[in-house]
Amino acid sequence: MAQLCISKAELRARRDRLLKELGERGLGAMVLFSPVSIFYLTGFAFLPTERPQCLVLHGGGKTMLYGPRLEVEHSDETADVDEVQSYPEYPGETHPMKVLAGLMADMGLAKGPLAADAPGYSSGAGYKGPRLEEVLPEVKITLLPKLVEEYRMIKSPQEIALIRESARWGNLAHALLQEYSKAGRTETEISAAASLEATRTMIKTLGPGFDPRGGRGAGAGFRGQIGPNSALPHAMTKNIVLRRGDVLVTGANATVWGYNSELERTMFVEEFSAQQRKFFDLMVRLQDAAFEAIKPGIPCSEVDRKVRAIYEQENLWSYWRHHIGHALGILGHEAPFFDIGDDTLIQPGMVFSVEPGLYVPGLGGFRHSDTLVVTGDGIDMITYYPRDLENMICR
Repeated sequence: MAQLCISKAELRARRDRLLKELGERGLGAMVLFSPVSIFYLTGFAFLPTERPQCLVLHGGGKTMLYGPRLEVEHSDETADVDEVQSYPEYPGETHPMKVLAGLMADMGLAKGPLAADAPGYSSGAGYKGPRLEEVLPEVKITLLPKLVEEYRMIKSPQEIALIRESARWGNLAHALLQEYSKAGRTETEISAAASLEATRTMIKTLGPGFDPRGGRGAGAGFRGQIGPNSALPHAMTKNIVLRRGDVLVTGANATVWGYNSELERTMFVEEFSAQQRKFFDLMVRLQDAAFEAIKPGIPCSEVDRKVRAIYEQENLWSYWRHHIGHALGILGHEAPFFDIGDDTLIQPGMVFSVEPGLYVPGLGGFRHSDTLVVTGDGIDMITYYPRDLENMICR
């Protein structure tokens, strides 16, 4: 089995690409505060809190990870960087941003122009502090908030391999979820049983070297999308008891070295009505139209337009709630989006979910979601759970 991680060589190639672009822009270094960007460039996954954390890339090739003392051993073990520097604690006697400024001065970065992905650190966990320009007043700072995000849009073969492995275990979790979905059981017990069994099997199969890298094992559930409540696209778990004839909108995935896939299905408890079948068939038609429309070289917005044409043709707008899909990888939702307002050109190596939905108040929601990778002439499906009605009955 191939090693389930991003190699150090690829991590360094990502940083080299960024440094090359910074050099072309006349920028001597970059400070990155985004936890996703830090992980993408170094493999270091951590819990963002009130404590500032950042990555400094020097134009000379040196990489410094900066964070609280409590992360030092963790970062020494998992981060592919040249140097780890820390401060005692936040807020501390000296604010961590001021400590950072001193370290950057020692690196020769207190005067030359540099880039940053944000004006400074931010957190909803109670953090407050000065912006980067306040602690480095002599430095001209160019904000490049989307640069690394743009790099992440096209996945490498290593990334796609991790996403495929994620889909494999998400598939198992979903199969168990369907097996355990019986009338009279609660959504919480069903999800917990399926997720535990799938994760235990995943760990046994992959062995002690398996590393979710900041995520979990395999999981599946409903997130409250059961019966009439399934008509809420982003419902929340309510511990609903399943009943015969309920529509179920599911979700399943697994995290493999920080990477994810997305699998969702519309299922029925024991039986379905003629009205439910009607909307199920329409939903599958919408998803098929999206699959057919996805081709390299066309804008993402065109995929949304193709599917919107069916909403218009079949008079379905009252059941529309969201765009057709989104990219994914490290995050469950990434740019670009299959949305009428996103004209990003589709390129080989992009990984997307495709999930047009129909939401009928009082009846239920109808949504399949599949993960795919764009190829040179179309798409390659990553998820592979059955999509037909007959296989979506929980008996």
